[in-house]
Amino acid sequence: MKLIIQIPCYNEQETLSIAVKELPRKVDGFDTVEFLIINDGSTDNTVEVAKECGVHHIVSFKKNQGLAKGFMAGIDACLKLGADVIVNTDADNQYDAKDIPKLVKPVLDGQSDLVIGERPIFNTEHFSLQKKILQKIGSWTVRVASNSSIPDAPSGFRAISRIAAMKLNVYNDYTYTLETIIQAGRTGIAMSSVKIGTNEDLRPSKLVKSIPKYIKHSIHTIFKVFIIYKPYQTFFRIGMLFFLSGIAIGIRWLYFYYILEHTRTHLPSLIFASILFIVGVFSSMLAIISDLLSVNRKLLEDIQFRIKEIEMDKH
Repeated sequence: MKLIIQIPCYNEQETLSIAVKELPRKVDGFDTVEFLIINDGSTDNTVEVAKECGVHHIVSFKKNQGLAKGFMAGIDACLKLGADVIVNTDADNQYDAKDIPKLVKPVLDGQSDLVIGERPIFNTEHFSLQKKILQKIGSWTVRVASNSSIPDAPSGFRAISRIAAMKLNVYNDYTYTLETIIQAGRTGIAMSSVKIGTNEDLRPSKLVKSIPKYIKHSIHTIFKVFIIYKPYQTFFRIGMLFFLSGIAIGIRWLYFYYILEHTRTHLPSLIFASILFIVGVFSSMLAIISDLLSVNRKLLEDIQFRIKEIEMDKH
């Protein structure tokens, strides 16, 4: 059994050595533990520091591609290197590496294929009150969207089985954390969470540069993934909203024109009702078309998984 611990990196020369030093060299249940960094176009000495720290594998981008692409590049590399379980952590040593055995245990026991580390959000001193509240609201939204019980969706400290790693896809460029949980929940990948510890803050977050921007990206990600995995429900509900609104305004027009007064046509209301009605009908039709397309997506994902199984067996 091989465990590979991957660390996405972008200009992490100041903190990477601290994070790698804390990683376990041996973990119960594994014959081999290896480290891999994803150098996401760093312009500092991140790679040199990684080599000095004894990192076994380095995946490099010539230009910064973003956290999501870096994460998936690492997953692909770990699979090719024969990883049975992959642990993803951060280069800023945010997560307590001593909890890695606890994180991988549900995977080793065959209970889960994706395990998320639950941080003590309200006990983390360097998190502002605003960030703590937003983290809780965001996690609740992801639980609803993914039909799961994961309490800390933005956590990047996670263990992934080989099977789950071959099934995961990330479509947005911003981050992988929310999308992979929603995808796993909607595609039947077994998930769970374990409580973990965190370390002191070594640097400001490179992902959350501003709260409004993070909220905007998170809402966009959740909505996009929901459309991908629940297209019929999404477009049908939108269609019904327009359709029923058109019906309501149409009834209002009938009331004013035929019951209260006959001299005014109230034409703007009639036109608006017609537009809403037409948009509702088209959205409902789009729901049917998108549902048919989702069947093709599922078939393609199944083909992709089988191709990866064949490819990875060759390595």
